[in-house]
Amino acid sequence: MMRGCAIEFKGSWEKYLPLMEFAYNNSYQATIQMAPYEALYGRKCRTPVCWTELSERKIIGPDMIQETEEKIKLIQERLKTASDRQKSYADLKRRDIEYDVGEKVFLKVSPWKKVLRFGKKGKLSLRFIGPYEITECIGPVAYRLALPPELSQIHDVFHVSMIRIYKSDPSHVLSPGTVEIDKILTCEEEPVQILARDVKMLRNKTVPLVKVLWRNHTTEEATWETVEAMLTQYPHLFHNIG
Repeated sequence: MMRGCAIEFKGSWEKYLPLMEFAYNNSYQATIQMAPYEALYGRKCRTPVCWTELSERKIIGPDMIQETEEKIKLIQERLKTASDRQKSYADLKRRDIEYDVGEKVFLKVSPWKKVLRFGKKGKLSLRFIGPYEITECIGPVAYRLALPPELSQIHDVFHVSMIRIYKSDPSHVLSPGTVEIDKILTCEEEPVQILARDVKMLRNKTVPLVKVLWRNHTTEEATWETVEAMLTQYPHLFHNIG
């Protein structure tokens, strides 16, 4: 909008910024079915077009009134042109999608940064969860899903853009007999080499330290450990150290 107005107003476009704001706040918005000014204050704004009806033309001057009316009309036309252009771009990506009650769909979740969701954070988090069954069609673009108990605090009606069809595949079903679960979900780290030594000075004593390289880790991931702990668990590391 501002680009179109700036080109039209040429070098004096900054003088008409208040008129751009005025025209925008008093233009009809399809989303709220009224102008932003009317939504905020509960009444329609008194526009410069009304000045001529109230005989204020004599006070302000006919030239200024006419120029203001022309500029506001031009800005409103630019607003509509920009809105129509944005709508045409958005319509290129839109397509009519319909689902039937009883179908199963995946539910889309947003990968917000620094937000832990379903055990993952940020971009590593799941993009879709489910599948969940559609229990009701709410209008042409909204559906009610049968969510599990752990998602009971979430509103169960979603826009069609938030769901994806789930195509059933027998290979997705695993037999309990084919699943083996390891009850000990730990991995023991194995030291490979001592890279360096150091001494940590405390108030009443000194603590000898060694820098340990671990298997399947780089030297940047080496850690400082106490000599006492390493001698107890891995005495073989000290055999070749003088």
